[in-house]
Amino acid sequence: MKHPIIIAPSLLSSDFSQLESEVKRCELAGADVMDGHFVPNITIGPLIVEAIKPHTTLPLDCHLMVSNPDAYIPAFAKAGADWISVHVEACNHLHRTIALIKAHGKKAGVVLNPITPIEYAFEAAPYVDFILLMSVNPGFGGQAFIPSVLDKARKLRRYLDESGYHHVEIEIDGGVKTDNVKDVIDAGVNIIVSGSGIFSGDMKSNIANMKSHA
Repeated sequence: MKHPIIIAPSLLSSDFSQLESEVKRCELAGADVMDGHFVPNITIGPLIVEAIKPHTTLPLDCHLMVSNPDAYIPAFAKAGADWISVHVEACNHLHRTIALIKAHGKKAGVVLNPITPIEYAFEAAPYVDFILLMSVNPGFGGQAFIPSVLDKARKLRRYLDESGYHHVEIEIDGGVKTDNVKDVIDAGVNIIVSGSGIFSGDMKSNIANMKSHA
């Protein structure tokens, strides 16, 4: 099963003083949320998601980079998140957390940091809609892409196809720009999260350049 290529702008790199217009400029809205376990402060919380929701028909993809994500999932679901993903490194009972996301009627995903073994994704695959591979270490925007994640993506795509989990999509986040997006897509990734790679310079041109490699 071949999934369509999705370019998902990360609002972490947007102009927060013009958030409504920034959302309207995006073909897809990607919300990166940070707190606790990896970095000190929430960047985009449920109140921001709730404020964005009326201004777009596009899906809001909320990546909960938080400790104790179970405490946040109901609030993000109520605020209007469409996709919710959690880090395997931050979950005591990942199966239970995935079930909580699904119970709120949302697409559920798991996230792996760059050096977290890919086998965690194999175990989660039967229960999720998508798997997000971090291609930078969590915490700050503008970091350089970690090339070894491409091999993880290839292994994951091969495992999903051979195991019959064709519906599971692969997402990547961190350091993806127009000069490396072709390698990312060729590795089997179909959801491309990009912040500075889209918001720096001409957004329309950046997105068009990325889509040209699909």
